[in-house]
Amino acid sequence: MSGRAGIAVGLQKGHVVTKKEKARQSKRVKLVRDIVREVAGQAPYEKRLMELLKVGRDKRALKVAKRKLGTHKRGKAKREEMSALLRKMAAKK
Repeated sequence: MSGRAGIAVGLQKGHVVTKKEKARQSKRVKLVRDIVREVAGQAPYEKRLMELLKVGRDKRALKVAKRKLGTHKRGKAKREEMSALLRKMAAKK
């Protein structure tokens, strides 16, 4: 039996749709975003995240990021991004 039935009941219920593929970020877009980030700097909430990470308050940093960005997954990604930025800054010194 086929996995896609298009009927209203059962495990495979609902309208049959095709999944879209996620697009890859091009080199140009990555370069432009990196330059904008370098010129514009961090948003105030990102500066606060970095301060929290510096003093070792990782859980509080996640809570702040989660509140600002809306989801747990986005918060975790932002926390990792900020901690990577701190590591990069520490390596430069």
